[in-house]
Amino acid sequence: MRRSAQISPRALETISTPERVVTHLGTLEFPLGVPTEETANRVYDHLDRLHAVRSFLDAYSGVSMWAARKGFLEAGIQDHDVLLFSEFMGPETLVLTGNADTVYFVTFLDLTEGPLVVDVPPFSLCFLNDLWYRWVADPGIAGPDRGAGGKYLFVPPGYEGPLPEGGYFTQRPRTSRLLLGGRAFLENGDPKPAVERIKEGLRIHRYVPGYYGTSIGEIVTGGTAPPLPWTAQTWTAALHRPGPPRFVEGSGLAVNTVPPADATYFDLASELVHDQPTEALDPEIAGALAAIGIAKGRPFEPDARMRQILTEAAAVGNATARTLACRPHPDEGAHYYGASSRWVNGLLASGYDFMTPPPDITDRGVEPRPSDGARMLNLRNWWWYLGVGISPAFTAPLPGIGSQYLFAFADRQDQPLDGGRHYRLVLPPDVPAARFWSVTVYDNQTRSMLSTPQRFPRAGSQDYPTPAAVADADGATTVHFGPDRPEGVPEGNWIQTTPGRGWFVVLRLYSPLPPFFDKSWRPGEIDAED
Repeated sequence: MRRSAQISPRALETISTPERVVTHLGTLEFPLGVPTEETANRVYDHLDRLHAVRSFLDAYSGVSMWAARKGFLEAGIQDHDVLLFSEFMGPETLVLTGNADTVYFVTFLDLTEGPLVVDVPPFSLCFLNDLWYRWVADPGIAGPDRGAGGKYLFVPPGYEGPLPEGGYFTQRPRTSRLLLGGRAFLENGDPKPAVERIKEGLRIHRYVPGYYGTSIGEIVTGGTAPPLPWTAQTWTAALHRPGPPRFVEGSGLAVNTVPPADATYFDLASELVHDQPTEALDPEIAGALAAIGIAKGRPFEPDARMRQILTEAAAVGNATARTLACRPHPDEGAHYYGASSRWVNGLLASGYDFMTPPPDITDRGVEPRPSDGARMLNLRNWWWYLGVGISPAFTAPLPGIGSQYLFAFADRQDQPLDGGRHYRLVLPPDVPAARFWSVTVYDNQTRSMLSTPQRFPRAGSQDYPTPAAVADADGATTVHFGPDRPEGVPEGNWIQTTPGRGWFVVLRLYSPLPPFFDKSWRPGEIDAED
């Protein structure tokens, strides 16, 4: 019989666990290869911390959405009510990097009672996300209606009832609640025409089988049951337009939509998981949440030990997310002009799915860029800690379509932006924005607009709600930042800051032009002046 070769001592060493292992957790002991009770307890504590921190980071988009809905409800804004900023959003409303440049309208949609129809007004730019902030649709200018307005039908998970033959843009989201966020634009410097168009055109109503979208032939041959009793008057009534939703004025309204940074974060995560169908959540995120006691059908009742772990995990998770947001590593690809520049946008590296970089748009058409199939977790955290909503339109390099953003958290010398100091930003001539451009200042703590006596912390090419910025003699535009306006600086070229508070800035280009995408136009860095 042939004798088999022996396993080498080195190979045995690589697969063996020593009786004593020194780690950052302390010395772990495995007599006879089995962990002691003290080691097992220490490892399980560590594992719970890992799952808790991972849950904080991976579930951030969903908890952010749930926090926003709770903020709406606490302010008396119910599902299907529309929060409308007819005079633009101000710092009173805490929304992650919201702006004071457009007429916002926002509503939460409830599909728990069946399919829902939304009539979208024309000339609006919208996104529709599910309750985990996954993209569903882009009603409006970037969507299939191309800004003409249209009827969008949202079918809840598990629905098997009748649907119309046509007439709607039909979507099947994974969650039973949705967020519709919309923007409309000034007309001749006035928000009123857009506001009236939204009030006239936006409708939210239940889908009724057998009404609009269903023919007599379908009813007779397909078995779609119309409401009873069925008469000629009923047929005519099917064409009756529903009434408007309840509009709630948002300008000047205090609403908090920002997720918590303490252990109550996990309570919101539990509420969200229990509110939604099991299949609504990605299994790997569900697994991390379940490992810390958050699972549908299971009460979330952490004991004192686990509550202590969750408190620390929230602090570590928040610190991690804030670090990824404020100081993304150059290797991530978020630095739009290279590592030497402070201007960043992680979406332009990760794409809307945080896995596939945006395609190249060339004379030959759309050319997809390769993906290695790995989720860019750090860039995903970067976006959800700073932003609201997601859509392919946020990253599409299409000239004249949508909007593009650049963030800066530090000055040219990579120092944090201090509300007690003076800075300036020079934008070269011909800012590549067909519609308009703006610069907005945000509070580092709330990631919402900075609150100062100036009220609207923005400067830009529009002359509402603050005066338009004035170009210099050479065509460039200089924006100044500081607690007081420098002598000789026009009002529209200065954004007020607050001593003792850190801030960051977002440069927005609406309907961006090719020089932005090919980087032949580049903003200056933020320079300290004192």
